[in-house]
Amino acid sequence: MSLLLPKLTSKKEVDQAIKSVAEKVLVLRFGRDSDAVCLQLDDILAKTAHDLSKMAVIYLVDVNKVPVYTQYFDISYIPSTVFFFNGQHMKVDYGSPDHTKFVGSFKTKQDFIDLIEVIYRGAMRGKLIVRSPIDPNNIPKYDLLYQGI
Repeated sequence: MSLLLPKLTSKKEVDQAIKSVAEKVLVLRFGRDSDAVCLQLDDILAKTAHDLSKMAVIYLVDVNKVPVYTQYFDISYIPSTVFFFNGQHMKVDYGSPDHTKFVGSFKTKQDFIDLIEVIYRGAMRGKLIVRSPIDPNNIPKYDLLYQGI
């Protein structure tokens, strides 16, 4: 995990972040310290955190330390990135069946910056779901796995 980004290590800390971040997009990256794709995503998040500081707050969440949210958001693939605005879960239409989270790493820093800008502008207009500005070729493809069904 990146040393530059703050980590949330308990359900209470995640709850507090969701409740307290106001007028900014809350980015929660669910993953593991040891995963190579998570480290790649963390690098992109860390490099863009300063540029997006007026629009977004980024936290890293270890899936093993917060199993309640891992199960709640059905995190079966890591890394998965979930977005909130003023305590409201923001959904994004990536052209895939799952609008609740972004699965995998972003291909470029610009893809992540564009996505945060679209979520921020949509949220400021009261929208709960926005269309992804990311080129569909840059969105990782995966099959949904529903656990426990």
